[in-house]
Amino acid sequence: MARFTLRSLAVIGALLLGGCGLLPEQVDETAGWSAQRLYTEAKQFMTDGYYDQAIKLYEKLEARYPYGRFAQQAQIETAYAQYKSSEPALAIAAADRFIKLHPNHPNVDYVYYLKGLATFNEDLGLLAGLSNQDLSERDPKAAQESFDTFSQLVTRFPDSKYADDARMRMQYLVNALAQHEVHVARYYYRRGAYVAAINRSQAALKTYPQAPAIEEALVVLVKSYDALGMTDLRKDAERVLQKNFPNSVYMADGPKVDRPWWQLW
Repeated sequence: MARFTLRSLAVIGALLLGGCGLLPEQVDETAGWSAQRLYTEAKQFMTDGYYDQAIKLYEKLEARYPYGRFAQQAQIETAYAQYKSSEPALAIAAADRFIKLHPNHPNVDYVYYLKGLATFNEDLGLLAGLSNQDLSERDPKAAQESFDTFSQLVTRFPDSKYADDARMRMQYLVNALAQHEVHVARYYYRRGAYVAAINRSQAALKTYPQAPAIEEALVVLVKSYDALGMTDLRKDAERVLQKNFPNSVYMADGPKVDRPWWQLW
């Protein structure tokens, strides 16, 4: 059986801790590449769908050539690659960084749009379509952030080629945010917390007066007032409901649509 002296053990330890020179050094085949070549190779990875490899090349490009159009474009492409890699938090961070560094860049409208998409998809969720889960039943924070980002885009760049799609998504998000308020109001109503149900219904009516969800918000309001015996307020809310939605099926507990409202977008 082999025996090791203290000296031999010390030598082995030194090799393990600091003996990297005994191993072949990793060769960086991109050493000496120009900014244009790094960008071209990264772009090819993007085209082929190898987003992780593309991101690594873009990071090298920016580290070696931090100034100039290739570095700026690499920052945009990195945000897009992270978005395509289903890394919305990283995509949003990359977009924020670009907007802060280059607020007047000719393509900054696209970066706002990309940030909005990343937040939008983070809120929608990968399994939402499979689980049939209503977007309004989740935390509305991401929906609000996405709406704010799209709003910045259409306000600053109303003629951008991304503005029309951003407006459509904003309308969808308004509906989602309004429905969230109604969902909470309905939750309170079912549990007998009628004052809380009234407050959330009123919040939906005040904040999102044009959203489809306000019909049900009015219904919850009417029923909550009725449950509390507040006859005059119930009649007032009922008049508003009948004036704006004379054929409302909610008051009669009419048929419900099988497909959630938010899937109609």
